[in-house]
Amino acid sequence: MSEPNARDVATKKRLMEIAQVWYDQMGAGDVPSITLPTRTKYNLAFDDSSEVWTYGSKESTRNAGTAKSAIHMLKMAYVMGFIKMQLAENRSSTLREMYYISEGWKQAKFNAQNESNYLIEDLEIITNLQREFFHMRPEEDGASIFGPIRVRENTRRGMKEIHCQDDVGEAGYHIPNNVDNVELVDHDASCVIAIETGGMFSRLQENGFDEEYNTILLHLSGQPSRATRRMLKRMNEEMNIPVVVFTDGDPWSYRIYASVAYGSIKAAHMSELLATPAAKFVGVKPSDIRDYNLPADKLSEQDVAALRAELSDPRFDNDFWRKEINLQLEMGLKSEQQAFASHGLDFVTKEYLPNMLSEMGVLKR
Repeated sequence: MSEPNARDVATKKRLMEIAQVWYDQMGAGDVPSITLPTRTKYNLAFDDSSEVWTYGSKESTRNAGTAKSAIHMLKMAYVMGFIKMQLAENRSSTLREMYYISEGWKQAKFNAQNESNYLIEDLEIITNLQREFFHMRPEEDGASIFGPIRVRENTRRGMKEIHCQDDVGEAGYHIPNNVDNVELVDHDASCVIAIETGGMFSRLQENGFDEEYNTILLHLSGQPSRATRRMLKRMNEEMNIPVVVFTDGDPWSYRIYASVAYGSIKAAHMSELLATPAAKFVGVKPSDIRDYNLPADKLSEQDVAALRAELSDPRFDNDFWRKEINLQLEMGLKSEQQAFASHGLDFVTKEYLPNMLSEMGVLKR
């Protein structure tokens, strides 16, 4: 077994500091407790220095004074022990695997996957470390990139340089779990288009949009993973490549954009690492549904409730989003990216995107 690296040693030390606090509390005759920020949209605050949304000053304290809270802290202790074991053995696991492993933890076992996920996020907040430092991997696949950018990463066959247009197939370059292990070498791109759906990702590929306009196409694969958001941030900040987000025209898709540009509510403690404040929303906007007469479906009750919730979400508290969301509520309609095909298969790449991206000043031929 190889010696642990410096990062693993520091991570173990940070976890043990939490246990030491509990030990000291009990030694002083106090009930063990832990304090965390309140994790709701009502406790989001804009950080002027990083230009992202993070948790504000509202906090909640959990202590072992009740059976429910005591069991929660017991579960946290078991998770810290599990992470310590992974660090010592230089192994990793997925969040799902940890959930099933907890079956052997008796009273500390998790009742649902969300519970174990939430606890890992709690430990990220307390330690100010990413879950990758715990050797925890997400279950979901990363996104893929297709376009004029070259990366270098350490593979099982050694260091490899990959051009994400010339050296890959149609599926593109698969973004790995730990993006910080990837070196961004060079690029010849006007912008990155982060695309929600696989159908639109393929349409832009097939129509040669990446070649004609020197764009990097990134398939978000629905709600983007942390690795995807981290890659977008790195391409924007380290390589100065503009980022635009292209989604369906519904409230759930607007939240995809918000997680990329503003930071997500559940991971607001990681916003400085994951959010790209300079990312712009290109569409599908409610005004696009109107202006391009796109085929549309009626908003469901859940859609309406989600839109109204966004009007009270501080991340959407600006003139652009208030105007667009109120327009959508007034129209009562939502639409998909593929609806542009009603004007022809080339419309989105010959008309819509060139016009919109030119207005944003990010295209070059």
